[in-house]
Amino acid sequence: MNRIAVTLVFAVAATPVAAFAAGSCDGANPTVTSVSLRNVSHTPYLNLYHVTATVTNLGSSGQPGDVLQFVDVEQYGGRLDDRGIPPLAPGESYTVNYIWPRSSQAGKWTSPLAFELRPVASASNSCAAHKGAVITV
Repeated sequence: MNRIAVTLVFAVAATPVAAFAAGSCDGANPTVTSVSLRNVSHTPYLNLYHVTATVTNLGSSGQPGDVLQFVDVEQYGGRLDDRGIPPLAPGESYTVNYIWPRSSQAGKWTSPLAFELRPVASASNSCAAHKGAVITV
């Protein structure tokens, strides 16, 4: 049963979010396109989940140099941390890494981590919205 759950988590995490995106965008369109669990390391009391998220500009134009944007790492609606994302050209991607410490006594594959794009300042031609992806670890 655990093997099926692990396989399902990896299959969902490996599915590009862009495949589910609908509509077109005439401006910049930064989106969290994938989230994956790269590794789990262990200490006597903690499991350290090494998660990678990729943001890709799916739009037809680049972002201006003064854009300010982050990927928020959230759990149950609360922000745990964030990572800054530089301006992206059309088709360009940027990868962020996050290490989540969790008790070694906690149940495996029971806690969702959401990676949400948070634009703070963006150009008027941006299609940016709160676009993200979730992985369960």
